[in-house]
Amino acid sequence: MGFSNQVVQLAATTRTAPEAARAIGCRVEQICKSLVFRAKSSERPLLVIASGVNRVDLAKVSGSASVPVEMADADFVRQHTGYSIGGVPPVGHRTKLETLIDEDLLLHSSIWAAAGHPHAVFELTPAELIQMSGGRVVKLKT
Repeated sequence: MGFSNQVVQLAATTRTAPEAARAIGCRVEQICKSLVFRAKSSERPLLVIASGVNRVDLAKVSGSASVPVEMADADFVRQHTGYSIGGVPPVGHRTKLETLIDEDLLLHSSIWAAAGHPHAVFELTPAELIQMSGGRVVKLKT
């Protein structure tokens, strides 16, 4: 199952969704925010891939994961993904992460995700995101 997506290096930072959208020339809704959460009881990581304009509802994430979760700190993110906050891609992590995908990303024919560095992104389709990440599509926004 090969993919032909190409990583694009940009001069401008793509650390935040608005910065990424400006640098790419797309709408903020088309940006995939990769957010790492930590299960409170087990410390298990959970990846949420959300539309750049959506605020993620922590209660909905906890409900979808069937455990209470909290935002992970930078050390936890790097330990489990191998990447720094602001450059976490939706795939290619150190450990296999349970992944939830914001249903609003499916509204676009083309979306953009971080590629492991604050200046690197790649374009993909929602179907590719689901296939690459093995994620489950859920409603996550407030």
